[in-house]
Amino acid sequence: MSYQCQLREQPAQPTLSIRTRTSVQGLPQLIGRAYGAIGAYLGELGQCPAGAPYTAYYNMDMQDLDVELGFPVPSEIPGKGDIKAGHIPGGKFAVVMYIGPYDKISAAYEALAKWAAEKGYEPTGVSYEYYLSDPGETKPEDLQTLVMFPLK
Repeated sequence: MSYQCQLREQPAQPTLSIRTRTSVQGLPQLIGRAYGAIGAYLGELGQCPAGAPYTAYYNMDMQDLDVELGFPVPSEIPGKGDIKAGHIPGGKFAVVMYIGPYDKISAAYEALAKWAAEKGYEPTGVSYEYYLSDPGETKPEDLQTLVMFPLK
């Protein structure tokens, strides 16, 4: 598969998220619980997400992932319990759209890292995945995930 990597600049985005640690095997259940809790909290407030759910990866240790699971929100909203108010930083990002099953996404990461290096960009070490498809309604080979690397 060929990947269309590109540079994108965007403003900071307010978020509500839960940051925790998990193994890659525990990630699907954790994502479901976190998005459900944040969605319920947004519902209590009469608010809606301002975009697709995301996961930020602060490391790539598959047995001890440091992850942030959340939603962009339209404005600053206070957190509650494990749900924290935060933001995705503004600035330049290397981005690529990946279409396919989640367990094969590493090829998109490799393509994006190679593209960024060839262009002279240096990623910060954090990566974001925005899930544009619902895995409960979309076949694995058709899932759309936007992968983004913030750049230094």
